[in-house]
Amino acid sequence: MIDQKEAISEKAVLIGVITQQQDEAKSTEYLDELEFLTSTAGGVAVKRFVQKMERPNPKTFLGAGKLEDVRAYIHSNDIGTAIFDDELSPAQLRNIEKILDCKILDRTNLILDIFAQRAQTSSAKTQVELAQSEYLLPRLTRLWTHLDKQKGGIGMRGPGETEIETDRRIIRDKISLLKKRLKVIDKQMAVQRKNRGKMVRVALVGYTNVGKSTLMNVISKSDVFAENKLFATLDTTVRKVVIKNIPFLMTDTVGFIRKLPTQLVESFKSTLDEVREADLLLHVVDISHPNFEDHIASVNDILRDIKSDDKPTLMVFNKIDAYEHETIDEDDLDTEKGKEHYTLKDWKKTWMNKNEVESIFISALNKENLDDFKDKTYEEVKKIHIQRFPYNDFLYYEYKEEE
Repeated sequence: MIDQKEAISEKAVLIGVITQQQDEAKSTEYLDELEFLTSTAGGVAVKRFVQKMERPNPKTFLGAGKLEDVRAYIHSNDIGTAIFDDELSPAQLRNIEKILDCKILDRTNLILDIFAQRAQTSSAKTQVELAQSEYLLPRLTRLWTHLDKQKGGIGMRGPGETEIETDRRIIRDKISLLKKRLKVIDKQMAVQRKNRGKMVRVALVGYTNVGKSTLMNVISKSDVFAENKLFATLDTTVRKVVIKNIPFLMTDTVGFIRKLPTQLVESFKSTLDEVREADLLLHVVDISHPNFEDHIASVNDILRDIKSDDKPTLMVFNKIDAYEHETIDEDDLDTEKGKEHYTLKDWKKTWMNKNEVESIFISALNKENLDDFKDKTYEEVKKIHIQRFPYNDFLYYEYKEEE
Protein backbone atom coordinates (compact mmCIF):
# COMPACT_ATOMS: atom_id res chain seq x y z
CA MET A 1 0.00 0.00 0.00
CA ILE A 2 1.30 3.45 -0.92
CA ASP A 3 1.93 5.78 2.04
CA GLN A 4 -0.25 8.84 1.85
CA LYS A 5 1.85 11.88 2.67
CA GLU A 6 0.24 15.12 3.70
CA ALA A 7 0.83 17.97 1.28
CA ILE A 8 3.12 20.43 3.03
CA SER A 9 2.54 24.05 2.05
CA GLU A 10 5.59 25.97 0.92
CA LYS A 11 6.71 28.61 3.44
CA ALA A 12 7.37 32.05 1.98
CA VAL A 13 8.25 35.59 3.04
CA LEU A 14 6.55 38.54 1.34
CA ILE A 15 8.53 41.65 0.41
CA GLY A 16 7.16 45.09 -0.49
CA VAL A 17 8.20 48.74 -0.51
CA ILE A 18 6.71 52.07 0.58
CA THR A 19 7.53 54.74 -2.01
CA GLN A 20 6.26 58.19 -3.04
CA GLN A 21 3.76 56.50 -5.39
CA GLN A 22 2.75 53.82 -2.89
CA ASP A 23 2.05 54.92 0.70
CA GLU A 24 1.94 52.65 3.76
CA ALA A 25 -1.80 51.90 3.52
CA LYS A 26 -1.52 50.98 -0.18
CA SER A 27 1.58 48.86 0.45
CA THR A 28 -0.23 46.92 3.23
CA GLU A 29 -3.24 46.41 0.97
CA TYR A 30 -1.06 45.11 -1.91
CA LEU A 31 0.73 42.72 0.49
CA ASP A 32 -2.67 41.45 1.76
CA GLU A 33 -3.54 40.66 -1.85
CA LEU A 34 -0.11 39.06 -2.37
CA GLU A 35 -0.77 36.86 0.69
CA PHE A 36 -4.10 35.76 -0.83
CA LEU A 37 -2.30 35.03 -4.12
CA THR A 38 0.32 33.01 -2.22
CA SER A 39 -2.30 30.87 -0.44
CA THR A 40 -4.17 30.40 -3.77
CA ALA A 41 -0.90 29.10 -5.28
CA GLY A 42 -0.50 26.67 -2.36
CA GLY A 43 1.98 28.56 -0.18
CA VAL A 44 1.92 30.04 3.33
CA ALA A 45 3.15 33.57 4.02
CA VAL A 46 5.01 33.49 7.37
CA LYS A 47 6.43 37.02 7.49
CA ARG A 48 6.38 40.35 5.66
CA PHE A 49 9.31 42.70 5.06
CA VAL A 50 8.62 46.29 4.03
CA GLN A 51 11.14 49.05 3.38
CA LYS A 52 10.58 52.79 2.97
CA MET A 53 12.55 54.19 0.04
CA GLU A 54 12.26 56.82 -2.67
CA ARG A 55 12.24 54.19 -5.37
CA PRO A 56 13.20 50.49 -5.50
CA ASN A 57 16.93 49.83 -5.82
CA PRO A 58 17.63 49.08 -9.55
CA LYS A 59 20.18 46.39 -8.60
CA THR A 60 18.64 44.58 -5.64
CA PHE A 61 15.11 46.11 -5.26
CA LEU A 62 15.70 46.53 -1.47
CA GLY A 63 18.58 48.22 0.30
CA ALA A 64 21.61 46.11 1.31
CA GLY A 65 20.78 46.19 5.06
CA LYS A 66 17.14 45.12 4.63
CA LEU A 67 18.15 42.36 2.20
CA GLU A 68 20.61 41.07 4.85
CA ASP A 69 17.73 40.99 7.40
CA VAL A 70 15.63 38.96 4.95
CA ARG A 71 18.56 36.57 4.32
CA ALA A 72 19.14 36.02 8.05
CA TYR A 73 15.42 35.33 8.66
CA ILE A 74 15.17 32.93 5.67
CA HIS A 75 18.18 30.88 6.77
CA SER A 76 17.29 30.74 10.47
CA ASN A 77 13.66 29.70 9.79
CA ASP A 78 14.31 27.29 6.91
CA ILE A 79 12.18 29.18 4.35
CA GLY A 80 12.49 28.26 0.69
CA THR A 81 10.76 31.13 -1.13
CA ALA A 82 10.84 34.94 -1.17
CA ILE A 83 7.98 36.66 -3.02
CA PHE A 84 8.29 40.30 -4.15
CA ASP A 85 5.20 42.45 -4.67
CA ASP A 86 6.48 44.05 -7.89
CA GLU A 87 7.86 42.67 -11.13
CA LEU A 88 11.63 42.25 -10.86
CA SER A 89 13.98 42.92 -13.75
CA PRO A 90 16.23 40.02 -14.88
CA ALA A 91 19.26 41.75 -13.26
CA GLN A 92 17.45 42.27 -9.94
CA LEU A 93 16.34 38.64 -9.98
CA ARG A 94 19.92 37.39 -10.47
CA ASN A 95 21.41 39.69 -7.82
CA ILE A 96 18.76 38.90 -5.20
CA GLU A 97 19.07 35.16 -5.86
CA LYS A 98 22.83 35.32 -5.24
CA ILE A 99 22.33 37.09 -1.90
CA LEU A 100 19.30 35.21 -0.53
CA ASP A 101 20.21 31.81 -2.01
CA CYS A 102 16.59 30.63 -2.23
CA LYS A 103 13.74 30.58 -4.78
CA ILE A 104 12.75 34.13 -5.80
CA LEU A 105 9.31 34.91 -7.24
CA ASP A 106 7.77 38.23 -8.17
CA ARG A 107 4.07 39.14 -8.42
CA THR A 108 3.98 38.39 -12.17
CA ASN A 109 5.56 34.95 -11.76
CA LEU A 110 3.12 34.11 -8.95
CA ILE A 111 0.05 35.14 -11.01
CA LEU A 112 1.34 33.13 -13.99
CA ASP A 113 1.79 30.11 -11.71
CA ILE A 114 -1.84 30.36 -10.49
CA PHE A 115 -3.03 30.73 -14.09
CA ALA A 116 -1.07 27.60 -15.03
CA GLN A 117 -2.77 25.66 -12.18
CA ARG A 118 -6.24 26.90 -13.15
CA ALA A 119 -6.08 26.48 -16.94
CA GLN A 120 -8.41 23.68 -18.07
CA THR A 121 -9.04 24.01 -21.82
CA SER A 122 -6.39 23.89 -24.56
CA SER A 123 -7.12 27.57 -25.26
CA ALA A 124 -6.38 28.69 -21.68
CA LYS A 125 -3.36 26.38 -21.43
CA THR A 126 -1.87 27.79 -24.66
CA GLN A 127 -2.47 31.37 -23.54
CA VAL A 128 -0.80 30.77 -20.16
CA GLU A 129 2.14 28.93 -21.76
CA LEU A 130 2.73 31.85 -24.12
CA ALA A 131 2.68 34.36 -21.22
CA GLN A 132 5.10 32.17 -19.22
CA SER A 133 7.50 31.78 -22.15
CA GLU A 134 7.55 35.54 -22.82
CA TYR A 135 8.20 36.19 -19.12
CA LEU A 136 10.96 33.56 -18.98
CA LEU A 137 12.91 34.58 -22.11
CA PRO A 138 14.86 37.58 -20.68
CA ARG A 139 15.34 35.78 -17.33
CA LEU A 140 16.95 32.62 -18.68
CA THR A 141 20.47 33.30 -17.45
CA ARG A 142 19.57 32.54 -13.81
CA LEU A 143 18.74 28.96 -14.77
CA TRP A 144 22.36 28.34 -15.72
CA THR A 145 24.12 29.38 -12.50
CA HIS A 146 25.78 25.94 -12.25
CA LEU A 147 27.89 26.89 -15.28
CA ASP A 148 29.32 29.97 -13.50
CA LYS A 149 31.49 27.65 -11.39
CA GLN A 150 33.35 26.29 -14.44
CA LYS A 151 36.91 27.50 -14.84
CA GLY A 152 38.54 28.74 -18.01
CA GLY A 153 41.29 26.90 -19.90
CA ILE A 154 41.64 24.55 -22.84
CA GLY A 155 38.39 22.89 -23.82
CA MET A 156 36.44 24.82 -21.15
CA ARG A 157 35.62 28.06 -22.97
CA GLY A 158 32.05 29.28 -23.39
CA PRO A 159 29.84 26.28 -22.61
CA GLY A 160 27.56 28.45 -20.44
CA GLU A 161 26.87 30.98 -23.14
CA THR A 162 26.23 28.25 -25.72
CA GLU A 163 23.83 26.51 -23.35
CA ILE A 164 21.89 29.75 -22.72
CA GLU A 165 21.74 30.63 -26.42
CA THR A 166 20.41 27.15 -27.23
CA ASP A 167 17.72 27.56 -24.64
CA ARG A 168 16.83 31.04 -25.83
CA ARG A 169 16.40 29.73 -29.35
CA ILE A 170 14.18 26.87 -28.10
CA ILE A 171 11.96 29.33 -26.20
CA ARG A 172 11.78 31.76 -29.16
CA ASP A 173 10.70 28.86 -31.39
CA LYS A 174 8.15 27.85 -28.76
CA ILE A 175 6.75 31.41 -28.58
CA SER A 176 6.28 31.62 -32.36
CA LEU A 177 4.64 28.15 -32.35
CA LEU A 178 2.25 29.13 -29.52
CA LYS A 179 1.39 32.38 -31.31
CA LYS A 180 0.48 30.39 -34.44
CA ARG A 181 -1.62 28.03 -32.33
CA LEU A 182 -3.39 30.98 -30.70
CA LYS A 183 -4.20 32.45 -34.13
CA VAL A 184 -6.02 29.21 -34.97
CA ILE A 185 -7.84 29.35 -31.59
CA ASP A 186 -8.75 33.02 -32.21
CA LYS A 187 -10.26 32.07 -35.57
CA GLN A 188 -12.24 29.21 -34.01
CA MET A 189 -13.55 31.50 -31.24
CA ALA A 190 -14.44 34.20 -33.79
CA VAL A 191 -16.46 31.60 -35.76
CA GLN A 192 -18.19 30.52 -32.52
CA ARG A 193 -19.08 34.14 -31.75
CA LYS A 194 -20.33 34.64 -35.32
CA ASN A 195 -22.51 31.52 -35.08
CA ARG A 196 -24.28 32.97 -32.06
CA GLY A 197 -26.17 35.22 -34.45
CA LYS A 198 -27.56 38.60 -33.52
CA MET A 199 -28.53 37.76 -29.95
CA VAL A 200 -27.67 40.44 -27.41
CA ARG A 201 -24.44 39.63 -25.57
CA VAL A 202 -23.95 40.46 -21.91
CA ALA A 203 -20.51 40.04 -20.28
CA LEU A 204 -19.79 39.78 -16.56
CA VAL A 205 -16.61 41.72 -15.80
CA GLY A 206 -14.93 42.64 -12.54
CA TYR A 207 -12.05 42.12 -10.16
CA THR A 208 -11.05 38.55 -9.34
CA ASN A 209 -13.08 36.79 -6.60
CA VAL A 210 -16.08 39.17 -6.59
CA GLY A 211 -18.68 36.46 -7.29
CA LYS A 212 -19.13 36.61 -11.09
CA SER A 213 -19.33 32.82 -11.48
CA THR A 214 -21.77 32.49 -8.56
CA LEU A 215 -24.01 35.14 -10.16
CA MET A 216 -23.72 33.35 -13.52
CA ASN A 217 -24.82 30.07 -11.88
CA VAL A 218 -27.85 31.68 -10.22
CA ILE A 219 -29.04 33.56 -13.34
CA SER A 220 -28.37 30.90 -15.98
CA LYS A 221 -29.10 27.88 -13.73
CA SER A 222 -25.79 26.38 -14.86
CA ASP A 223 -22.86 24.91 -12.92
CA VAL A 224 -19.86 27.12 -13.70
CA PHE A 225 -16.95 26.38 -11.32
CA ALA A 226 -17.00 28.91 -8.46
CA GLU A 227 -14.66 29.01 -5.45
CA ASN A 228 -13.48 31.57 -2.90
CA LYS A 229 -10.03 31.80 -4.50
CA LEU A 230 -8.37 34.19 -6.92
CA PHE A 231 -8.76 33.35 -10.62
CA ALA A 232 -11.14 30.41 -10.10
CA THR A 233 -12.41 31.15 -13.65
CA LEU A 234 -9.95 31.28 -16.55
CA ASP A 235 -12.02 29.79 -19.32
CA THR A 236 -14.79 31.90 -20.76
CA THR A 237 -18.23 30.35 -20.28
CA VAL A 238 -21.21 31.42 -22.40
CA ARG A 239 -24.80 30.53 -21.43
CA LYS A 240 -28.18 31.38 -22.97
CA VAL A 241 -30.40 33.22 -20.50
CA VAL A 242 -34.07 34.18 -20.85
CA ILE A 243 -35.52 36.98 -18.72
CA LYS A 244 -39.26 37.54 -19.24
CA ASN A 245 -39.56 37.38 -23.04
CA ILE A 246 -36.03 38.15 -24.28
CA PRO A 247 -33.31 35.53 -24.73
CA PHE A 248 -29.70 36.77 -24.58
CA LEU A 249 -26.19 35.35 -24.10
CA MET A 250 -24.33 35.81 -20.82
CA THR A 251 -20.54 35.42 -20.66
CA ASP A 252 -18.46 34.79 -17.54
CA THR A 253 -14.93 36.17 -18.06
CA VAL A 254 -11.56 35.96 -16.30
CA GLY A 255 -11.24 38.27 -13.27
CA PHE A 256 -8.92 41.26 -13.36
CA ILE A 257 -6.32 42.23 -10.75
CA ARG A 258 -4.09 45.23 -10.04
CA LYS A 259 -0.63 45.11 -11.60
CA LEU A 260 -1.92 42.50 -14.07
CA PRO A 261 1.12 41.27 -16.05
CA THR A 262 1.20 42.75 -19.57
CA GLN A 263 2.09 39.30 -20.95
CA LEU A 264 -1.29 38.04 -19.70
CA VAL A 265 -3.30 40.90 -21.22
CA GLU A 266 -1.60 40.15 -24.55
CA SER A 267 -1.90 36.36 -24.46
CA PHE A 268 -5.50 36.43 -23.16
CA LYS A 269 -6.57 38.50 -26.16
CA SER A 270 -9.05 35.88 -27.40
CA THR A 271 -10.66 35.68 -23.93
CA LEU A 272 -10.87 39.48 -23.68
CA ASP A 273 -12.46 39.58 -27.16
CA GLU A 274 -15.61 38.30 -25.44
CA VAL A 275 -15.65 41.58 -23.48
CA ARG A 276 -14.84 43.64 -26.59
CA GLU A 277 -17.75 42.13 -28.52
CA ALA A 278 -20.30 42.34 -25.69
CA ASP A 279 -23.25 44.73 -26.05
CA LEU A 280 -23.71 45.25 -22.31
CA LEU A 281 -21.25 44.91 -19.42
CA LEU A 282 -22.29 43.89 -15.91
CA HIS A 283 -19.47 45.25 -13.73
CA VAL A 284 -19.61 43.05 -10.60
CA VAL A 285 -18.07 44.53 -7.43
CA ASP A 286 -17.44 42.92 -4.02
CA ILE A 287 -18.86 45.68 -1.80
CA SER A 288 -17.75 43.80 1.35
CA HIS A 289 -14.08 44.39 0.39
CA PRO A 290 -12.67 47.47 2.16
CA ASN A 291 -10.94 48.68 -1.03
CA PHE A 292 -13.68 48.00 -3.55
CA GLU A 293 -13.40 51.53 -5.04
CA ASP A 294 -9.75 50.82 -5.99
CA HIS A 295 -10.90 47.54 -7.56
CA ILE A 296 -13.45 49.44 -9.68
CA ALA A 297 -10.69 51.82 -10.85
CA SER A 298 -8.37 48.87 -11.74
CA VAL A 299 -11.11 47.16 -13.79
CA ASN A 300 -11.93 50.43 -15.56
CA ASP A 301 -8.22 50.88 -16.43
CA ILE A 302 -8.10 47.42 -18.05
CA LEU A 303 -11.40 48.06 -19.89
CA ARG A 304 -9.82 51.29 -21.18
CA ASP A 305 -6.74 49.33 -22.32
CA ILE A 306 -8.89 46.92 -24.34
CA LYS A 307 -11.05 49.82 -25.65
CA SER A 308 -14.27 48.63 -23.97
CA ASP A 309 -14.84 51.45 -21.48
CA ASP A 310 -17.55 53.16 -23.58
CA LYS A 311 -20.03 50.25 -23.51
CA PRO A 312 -23.38 50.44 -21.63
CA THR A 313 -22.59 49.23 -18.11
CA LEU A 314 -24.58 48.20 -15.04
CA MET A 315 -22.78 48.34 -11.69
CA VAL A 316 -23.67 45.22 -9.67
CA PHE A 317 -22.62 45.49 -6.01
CA ASN A 318 -22.44 41.90 -4.78
CA LYS A 319 -21.91 40.26 -1.35
CA ILE A 320 -24.18 42.67 0.57
CA ASP A 321 -24.68 39.78 3.03
CA ALA A 322 -20.98 40.03 3.99
CA TYR A 323 -20.87 43.86 4.16
CA GLU A 324 -19.90 45.28 7.56
CA HIS A 325 -19.23 48.90 8.52
CA GLU A 326 -17.44 50.45 11.47
CA THR A 327 -19.59 52.25 14.03
CA ILE A 328 -18.97 55.42 16.04
CA ASP A 329 -20.04 55.44 19.70
CA GLU A 330 -22.59 58.09 20.64
CA ASP A 331 -20.21 59.66 23.18
CA ASP A 332 -17.29 59.70 20.70
CA LEU A 333 -16.94 63.33 19.56
CA ASP A 334 -13.44 63.03 18.07
CA THR A 335 -13.93 60.42 15.33
CA GLU A 336 -15.00 61.88 11.99
CA LYS A 337 -17.37 59.83 9.87
CA GLY A 338 -15.41 58.32 6.97
CA LYS A 339 -16.20 55.83 4.21
CA GLU A 340 -15.45 52.95 6.55
CA HIS A 341 -18.50 54.05 8.62
CA TYR A 342 -20.89 54.15 5.64
CA THR A 343 -23.88 51.85 5.78
CA LEU A 344 -25.26 50.40 2.53
CA LYS A 345 -27.92 53.14 2.72
CA ASP A 346 -25.16 55.79 2.86
CA TRP A 347 -23.35 54.24 -0.11
CA LYS A 348 -26.54 54.30 -2.16
CA LYS A 349 -26.71 58.08 -1.68
CA THR A 350 -23.18 58.65 -3.10
CA TRP A 351 -22.01 58.49 -6.74
CA MET A 352 -23.73 55.10 -6.95
CA ASN A 353 -27.09 56.85 -7.19
CA LYS A 354 -26.26 59.15 -10.11
CA ASN A 355 -28.43 58.82 -13.18
CA GLU A 356 -25.59 57.91 -15.54
CA VAL A 357 -24.53 54.99 -13.30
CA GLU A 358 -27.20 52.32 -12.79
CA SER A 359 -26.39 50.48 -9.54
CA ILE A 360 -27.87 47.29 -8.12
CA PHE A 361 -27.14 45.84 -4.67
CA ILE A 362 -27.40 42.05 -4.47
CA SER A 363 -26.16 38.89 -2.80
CA ALA A 364 -25.70 36.17 -5.43
CA LEU A 365 -24.96 33.60 -2.73
CA ASN A 366 -28.13 34.27 -0.69
CA LYS A 367 -30.17 35.25 -3.80
CA GLU A 368 -31.06 38.67 -2.33
CA ASN A 369 -32.48 41.40 -4.64
CA LEU A 370 -32.19 39.13 -7.68
CA ASP A 371 -35.58 40.28 -9.01
CA ASP A 372 -34.33 43.88 -9.03
CA PHE A 373 -31.18 42.70 -10.82
CA LYS A 374 -33.19 40.80 -13.44
CA ASP A 375 -35.53 43.77 -14.02
CA LYS A 376 -32.68 46.24 -14.57
CA THR A 377 -30.74 43.83 -16.77
CA TYR A 378 -33.94 43.16 -18.76
CA GLU A 379 -34.50 46.91 -19.33
CA GLU A 380 -30.93 47.40 -20.62
CA VAL A 381 -31.07 44.29 -22.85
CA LYS A 382 -34.50 45.38 -24.17
CA LYS A 383 -33.06 48.75 -25.35
CA ILE A 384 -30.37 46.97 -27.40
CA HIS A 385 -32.81 44.27 -28.61
CA ILE A 386 -35.30 46.83 -29.96
CA GLN A 387 -32.54 48.61 -31.89
CA ARG A 388 -31.37 45.33 -33.38
CA PHE A 389 -34.84 44.00 -34.30
CA PRO A 390 -36.92 47.15 -34.93
CA TYR A 391 -39.74 45.36 -36.82
CA ASN A 392 -39.94 42.24 -34.73
CA ASP A 393 -38.71 43.32 -31.35
CA PHE A 394 -39.92 40.36 -29.25
CA LEU A 395 -40.16 36.67 -29.92
CA TYR A 396 -43.36 36.38 -27.87
CA TYR A 397 -45.55 38.68 -25.79
CA GLU A 398 -44.36 39.75 -22.40
CA TYR A 399 -46.11 37.97 -19.61
CA LYS A 400 -46.16 38.32 -15.85
CA GLU A 401 -45.92 35.24 -13.70
CA GLU A 402 -49.00 34.80 -11.54
CA GLU A 403 -48.56 35.32 -7.84
